[in-house]
Amino acid sequence: MTRFTALLLALLLWTCQAQAAGLVASVDRSRLNSGETVELTLESKDVTLFGKPDLSPLDALFEVRGTRQVNQLTTLNGDTRATTRWIITLLPRHSGTVEIPPLQLGDIKSQAISLHVLESPSQDNANKLAPVFIDASLDQDSVYVQAQAVLTLRIYHSVSLYDDSSLTPLQIADARIEQLGESRTYEKVINGLRHGVIEQRYAIYPQHSGELKIPPLMFSATLVDSQPLQEPAPFGPKQGKLMRVSSAEIPLTVKAKPADYPANIPWLPARSLSLSESWSPEPDHSQVGDSLTRSLTLKAEGLSGSQLPPLPATDVNGLRRYPDQPVLSNQNSERGLIGSREEREALVPNRSGPIELPAVEVVWWNTFEDHLERSSLPARTLQVANNPTLMVDTPTGKTSATSAAGNATLWRWQLSSLILACTTLLGFGLWWRARWQPAILRAAQTGPSPRTLLDDLKRASLANDPQATRQALDAWARQQPETLADMAARFVPLSDALDGLNGALYSETGQHWQGEELWRAIRAIPITERVQDPTGDSSSLPPLYPK
Repeated sequence: MTRFTALLLALLLWTCQAQAAGLVASVDRSRLNSGETVELTLESKDVTLFGKPDLSPLDALFEVRGTRQVNQLTTLNGDTRATTRWIITLLPRHSGTVEIPPLQLGDIKSQAISLHVLESPSQDNANKLAPVFIDASLDQDSVYVQAQAVLTLRIYHSVSLYDDSSLTPLQIADARIEQLGESRTYEKVINGLRHGVIEQRYAIYPQHSGELKIPPLMFSATLVDSQPLQEPAPFGPKQGKLMRVSSAEIPLTVKAKPADYPANIPWLPARSLSLSESWSPEPDHSQVGDSLTRSLTLKAEGLSGSQLPPLPATDVNGLRRYPDQPVLSNQNSERGLIGSREEREALVPNRSGPIELPAVEVVWWNTFEDHLERSSLPARTLQVANNPTLMVDTPTGKTSATSAAGNATLWRWQLSSLILACTTLLGFGLWWRARWQPAILRAAQTGPSPRTLLDDLKRASLANDPQATRQALDAWARQQPETLADMAARFVPLSDALDGLNGALYSETGQHWQGEELWRAIRAIPITERVQDPTGDSSSLPPLYPK
């Protein structure tokens, strides 16, 4: 059994190494029309590989139009990595589902990739004969209001063009437009004639129901003259015919929000939606005062990140919450935009025991299946333990207070006689000693004085340094007649200033913290609640025993 386990582990390790050093295959798109080319990229990070992949398995299903090799050397943190890519232009010979077979280079192989080759829509005869024409299409004829419709614009040209081509921008008054990446180029054969194709895609979000008109777009370019009479000047006008073509106007039906959608919930029409969470660190062994970062991520296909609503805040008794700014992002896919919204918050437990976090739910409309859906995260319970380092500053609970009160009452009655006798003897001894001491006796100070600690606190807070301020505040509070938590409970400005300091310590906004509010709150505490400085000036006091 042990030998079998060792053999299995060795096989898994060899497989992982082979995959790391193997050929990774990818395509620029997995859906295309018949007659269009697709780019296959083979990538390897193994510097010991030489030659080029065997392309003979492609001959049965594809026509290889071109091959080029790209070598890249990158350095990151002192680590140099070499990458080799082979970019192969393929023209499928058949429509339907076509598989790119694994390709071999030396002892390693790439993975197979499936392509969906669609039948080409029939083009207008006049367009087929034109040297330049435009085809514009929508992925669907009707959408819900604020949902996504994808407009694909393809510019075909059977003649060479100069690089001065331009396309008018897409502008619609009652819709929001998102361009889906940069334009891409490929080739397509129409009636046996090879055409170059320039493709651009847009995501359209109608803002009102009714019928929306997609306006025509104008493309202009200069045709390359196949037989120029003379060499053109490098910076002069191009020799050739200026060609302008436009796309057709396309109608789009925009449906209103369904009547059964909840009225008080943000309208979210998406093809798919997911909700996830992550913790740093994991909250399984958290203690009072620990900083736990919770990240909630909402991802929707068919919506941009700016359309996603805020997630419910974690307002729970026993947790102090310090939120960060949400992070919005967009990702392009073959079906349009995938928007995401990430919300991070620092959660600091201020009591021990179980803390219940409620479930998080998002209501949305599934545009693919056309019905209402709910995505949610289940409720969870945090088990928070006591933190021994914070027992001095942490207010005791009701159980501890009751137990301490009972013990104090018991010991008070049992030891009252002894305490009375000791205090009487101590008072008489101090009185007798004071008779033979001078009126004013400077106390020998073994540690920093309250005045010094107060000056340290002032310097740290006015320097807007939250870490140094916290250390100076703890040192000053240890010489006070009551704990910092008790002072904050009675004095509201001090409590607000401490909340601001904790927010700077447990979130990413610490560099913007201003300590002047905390210093004003410290100085505003009534003088009777501070420890007097034993080294202060007392020369104005009369002697205790005048001669």
